[in-house]
Amino acid sequence: MKPEELFGVNAGKVWNVLNKSNEPISITKIMKLGNLKKDDTLGGLGWLGREGKIEIIKKDKDLLFKLV
Repeated sequence: MKPEELFGVNAGKVWNVLNKSNEPISITKIMKLGNLKKDDTLGGLGWLGREGKIEIIKKDKDLLFKLV
C-alpha cells in the first residue's frame, strides 16, 4: 500500500469518529473509538489538518479535535 493510501484510509477512520462526536475529543478517545493505533491516528489527523477539516482546541495540557 502506498503511503498516501494508508494515510487517506486512516484519515477516513478518524473523520468518521469525529463526525459521530458532538464535542471535541482527545487523541486517546479517537484511538479507542476508531480502533486505531496511535501512529495511524496521528497520521489521519495530520491528513485532515492539511486539508483544513479539523480544529485543534487546547484545554489545559490536552489537545482536543473536532471537525470544522
